Amino acid sequence: MLFTIRSYERKIFEIIRDAAKELDYPVYAVGGYVRDRLLGRESKDLDVVCVGSGITLAEAIATKLRPIPRLVVYKRFGTAMLRHNGMEIEFVGARKESYRHDSRKPSVEEGSLEDDQNRRDFTINALAVSLNEDNYGEIIDPFGGLFHLEEKLIKTPLDPGRTFSDDPLRMMRAIRFANQLEFDIDQNTYESLSRFRNRLDIVSMERITGEFNKIMGTATPSMGIKLLEETGMLEVIFPELVRLKGVELREGIGHKDNFYHTLQVLDNVAKVSDNLWLRWAALLHDIAKPATKRFHPKQGWTFHGHEALGAVMVPKIFRRMKLPLDHKMKFVQKLVRLHLRPISLTKDNITDSAIRRLLFDAGEDLEDLMTLCKADITSKNNQKVQRYLRNYEMVQEKLLELEERDRIRNWQPPITGEVIMNTFKLAPGREVGVLKTAIREAILDGHIPNNYNSAFEFLLKKAAELGYEPVS
Repeated sequence: MLFTIRSYERKIFEIIRDAAKELDYPVYAVGGYVRDRLLGRESKDLDVVCVGSGITLAEAIATKLRPIPRLVVYKRFGTAMLRHNGMEIEFVGARKESYRHDSRKPSVEEGSLEDDQNRRDFTINALAVSLNEDNYGEIIDPFGGLFHLEEKLIKTPLDPGRTFSDDPLRMMRAIRFANQLEFDIDQNTYESLSRFRNRLDIVSMERITGEFNKIMGTATPSMGIKLLEETGMLEVIFPELVRLKGVELREGIGHKDNFYHTLQVLDNVAKVSDNLWLRWAALLHDIAKPATKRFHPKQGWTFHGHEALGAVMVPKIFRRMKLPLDHKMKFVQKLVRLHLRPISLTKDNITDSAIRRLLFDAGEDLEDLMTLCKADITSKNNQKVQRYLRNYEMVQEKLLELEERDRIRNWQPPITGEVIMNTFKLAPGREVGVLKTAIREAILDGHIPNNYNSAFEFLLKKAAELGYEPVS
């Protein structure tokens, strides 16, 4: 396994070596950068550990770089960070840590490189490369991390109970790395994930969600989520998702396992989009099925209204998981609410009005909605899948045709509230809203074209019905 570096990386390493020599600090590149470069993966994040003050070393290096970079210092943590040539470089002094059982805040004191490697989460992240003059480029591997890279294995450097108890978020990181790198998890390490899963209770939801989002961002997010479920961690952090699991039989009739269906939909979206929030929409599109599940002797299993209830659940889940409550949440909520609409438009007798309303409701998110709907086809019957896909192609053609004609998408009313108020000398209030809504509904139903003149003529008639006369 070769450790190859780029010319610009070599230059920064030489500057670090020379600055550390002047300070008489042993210095090393450690962690994820070393792991990724050994795997032949690109890495723009470099962690540098010195036996001394990381802040002092960073300050010395910053003066040697051109242009002089902005240095960000975190005195409380004894770290400093700068950006150079597209790389984000963090400096820290070697340290050892100890933890109380009920706290994630460690007691920190200065230590050696060995101490620093002991506190790393996994053997493949405990690798270090010397940047010192006497053994420049030597890989220091006290825990067999090189072998584990070859074996594609995630393993803790110390007893997993100690590693996970110290920082329980490392349990989620084990799954995230296994997911990202397509590695296996060492058996003893894997068993400890279940044993210590309740330690996640002391970790902030922000940190948990940060790791969960990294799993969501992988090429095959289902792999990580399945591991979370198998180890019991998913029940701790995301119980609503676990409730999707299982198949109930009544009178010999079962329904699909909505947990595994959801993960397949998520993977289908991940194949075609890196949009994290579209992936969240896939994860949550059926989240309300357990609450809406009903059995009818003639119909079998139904989940009526799960899309509406799911949309109600989205903000609650986002709030609890400390996800953003802005337009990102509203995007997910919209797609969950609308995800059944396109398939209903595949019937032969569908009206233009129904298509206009989907255009109006989906707006600028129509393409993402259609991506989600196509991903929602998970049947093992290939003929059925192809039939559904052809139906969606037909729906998309209808949508394009109607949008070109009626310009409903991202719709702006042809008659503004100001025009209505000036025409009838009305103050802002309910009456204006009633008239605006009437115009919108008439356009969506196809009773009038989407233009100013037709809308104004309709406005005069509707206002007359309500007893309003235009003021000359």
